[in-house]
Amino acid sequence: MTSLPSAALPTTESSDAAAPTITFAELGLPEPLARAVADLGFEIPSAIQAEAIPALLAGRDITGVAQTGTGKTAAFGLPLLAAVDPELREVQALVLTPTRELAMQVAEAIETFAKHLPGIEVIAVYGGSPFLPQQRALARGAQIVVGTPGRVIDHLERRTLRPDNVRFLVLDEADEMLRMGFAEDVDKIFNTTPTDRQVALFSATMPPAIRRVAGQHLNNPVEVAVSRQSSTVTSVNQTYAVVPYRHKAGALARVLAVSDADAAIVFVRTRGAAEEVGSALIERGISAAYISGDVAQGEREKIVERLRSGALNVLVATDVAARGLDVDRIGLVVNFDAPSEPEAYVHRIGRTGRAGRSGEALTFVTPSEQHRLRAIERTTRQKLEEISIPSPADVSAHRVQKLLRDVATRAEAGRLDLYRTAVTAYLAENPSVDPIELASVVAALAVGDTGPAPRPTHGDDLDDALSRAHLSDRGDRNERSARPSSDGPRRATHRTEGGLRYRIAVGHTHGAQAGAIVGALTNEGGLTGKDLGKIDIFPSFSLVEIPAGLSPEAFDRIGRARVAGRPLRIRVDEGPGPRTGQGASRPTGAHRPEGRDRAESRDRRPRHTVGR
Repeated sequence: MTSLPSAALPTTESSDAAAPTITFAELGLPEPLARAVADLGFEIPSAIQAEAIPALLAGRDITGVAQTGTGKTAAFGLPLLAAVDPELREVQALVLTPTRELAMQVAEAIETFAKHLPGIEVIAVYGGSPFLPQQRALARGAQIVVGTPGRVIDHLERRTLRPDNVRFLVLDEADEMLRMGFAEDVDKIFNTTPTDRQVALFSATMPPAIRRVAGQHLNNPVEVAVSRQSSTVTSVNQTYAVVPYRHKAGALARVLAVSDADAAIVFVRTRGAAEEVGSALIERGISAAYISGDVAQGEREKIVERLRSGALNVLVATDVAARGLDVDRIGLVVNFDAPSEPEAYVHRIGRTGRAGRSGEALTFVTPSEQHRLRAIERTTRQKLEEISIPSPADVSAHRVQKLLRDVATRAEAGRLDLYRTAVTAYLAENPSVDPIELASVVAALAVGDTGPAPRPTHGDDLDDALSRAHLSDRGDRNERSARPSSDGPRRATHRTEGGLRYRIAVGHTHGAQAGAIVGALTNEGGLTGKDLGKIDIFPSFSLVEIPAGLSPEAFDRIGRARVAGRPLRIRVDEGPGPRTGQGASRPTGAHRPEGRDRAESRDRRPRHTVGR
């Protein structure tokens, strides 16, 4: 027998071995909902479902302490549907979520449960998507609205969402909602709904701020606590490493290099760190992307789909951006920045070890952050194992072992005559070369080890790039920025030593950062980090070297992409017009004002340069 998705996350107080087993048939669900659950193949409710559903069906308010992945969407979604009248074409149920992606996931789940309830319409409303389609769906008479507080307030203020008939109100992940600054919006939404509505409040933790909301807006709620704060993911191997701050980036690169996980999530503390660390990985050819609160919803959805499909293997994310993210491929979670709250740790590592799989979670702590590790261990009541970060030699050894594991398969595939002939000829021409030595050199070259060199190797180069990137998040942009040229502006040509140079219409004054530019070029242009040369960011535009140039299709896609809310409008760079008074003639037919020449010349002193 199976249960509605609970993802093997926390051990719960109500999942005790002595607790009696209850089935969905015994929960008292209306027949259409019971049939929908049966259609999904589920028979045994999870702990939160077994406790919350009967209380909500009885009309009680509840506060539920439950982690992501415990099946709480069904715990409130099924009773919510039982309370809705399909004949009444008015908003009757309102679900508030902290993020857009969670709103979409909850709306989709409720639609699935409502498959045998004709006439029920569910709509997700959130910022970053067009307002008019949401307004039309509300005008048609959608009965269930799932949305983020900001967009719900927008609809309330425009009177496109009328709350007079709301009879069921849900706060999902209430702690995160308040942490994101939605407390005032939540109070306002509560105050616009009828006082006799039923309320279900779900939160991973129950701090004083959440208890205040419950005390102010809920009526004698039933408290459902199915996961203690000490609970944690039993299917995840949890480790930590003490890493000085300046070595974190190199440690991350080597951990990813030796991991056998299908996909990994790297958690950082701020949106700036997400962009910089993710972009540095992309620049080095790693299949990576980043998401934070600044990433547009459409782009976020593309990134998550790429992660699910296997087109993307490493995702760098903030805690807020990863809310509601459920991807079975994730086998590794790296806490690049140790979480500031122990509860956030449980949420983070819950992203792996899903669908019955085992997972790995590694937390970096600096020597001065070990108190955070102790707090995590006290909260989870579990000792984390300390490990050593792989050395560069470990990375090479891992790569060569992976290479050798494929030898038998490749030998069976055949078509080796070309290589056999080449090796035989080489040994004949160099009789003093030992065949074992030759195979060792070929293996080293195959894994990217070119031997000792005065300059950093590929792996060290990645470490340096990541270190520089993360330094910028600490406000030390001087580590990465190029000083303005002291010899004044010079006319640039569209072809440089590094190849073709392109101009894009975003710069520092628009809020553009190197990571966002790299992300747009790689995501929309089908490029990798290795395809890009130097990027100079100026106040009102940026210059990007792309040695191999762009195909017409890539050029068109990149031109429509946006960074900092502005279209890139990419074109081949032709440099600024020559200033008058210097003996330079203006091209025939040009109408470039002299002031613009001077302004653009000044503008071409880069404030930020990303080198290769």
